[in-house]
Amino acid sequence: MALVNTFLTEVRQTVIPDRRGPDGPLPPLLLAMTVITGLVDSFSYLLLGHVFVANMTGNVVFLAFALVGARGFSIPASIAALGSFALGAMIGGRVCARMAQDRARLLSSCTTIQTGFVAVSVVLAGFGGSAVTAGFRYGLIVVLGVSMGIQNAAARKLAVADLTTTVLTMTITGITADGPAGARSGARAGRRGLTVASMFAGAVVGAALIVHGARVYPLALALLLAVTVGGTAWAVGRSQPDWSRPHP
Repeated sequence: MALVNTFLTEVRQTVIPDRRGPDGPLPPLLLAMTVITGLVDSFSYLLLGHVFVANMTGNVVFLAFALVGARGFSIPASIAALGSFALGAMIGGRVCARMAQDRARLLSSCTTIQTGFVAVSVVLAGFGGSAVTAGFRYGLIVVLGVSMGIQNAAARKLAVADLTTTVLTMTITGITADGPAGARSGARAGRRGLTVASMFAGAVVGAALIVHGARVYPLALALLLAVTVGGTAWAVGRSQPDWSRPHP
């Protein structure tokens, strides 16, 4: 029973955090960004060929598959995704360096730039129609890859525990390795579980929309979430609350 109570408390504190806490409202905002990851990766994998725009570990593996001639994988697509993500991370890194002393402004600024790239992807997907041609395909890979690189750089700089927004391998490892059957050092299963569930939910919604023919909707929904996160971060950070200052 104690484990259940701890789990539910962690879920509540992540979804409805104490504004006076060290991370303020950042946890739910980063959960929303994790949903975006699921949405855009479902779009890229299902419609742009076997390529991810957020999960770079997958792209490294896909590139290896393509190099040995495995069907369904593309060397140019994987390289485009990796290069675009790296460019986005560089852009995000520069913004983070300038905004390092104000976490709210950092998130708002990075998300605003990301929103611009996601908006371009919505336009490209809309004009691309039901069959994504090569030109639109690579355009979408580039703008989405850049947008997710920016997001990942921002999440890395914010350094909110277990909320990386794009990488789940270590999160899932922590649930079991740090849990009662492992090191017993504190699994934080509530927060970590929410992270996994957020990406899963985004992927499910994105895939369902694509399968049923509403192909531009996953990107439109990602755009809406990005606008919401950026606007919220700006609004709650205007008074420069304690949580907006970087951790010592």
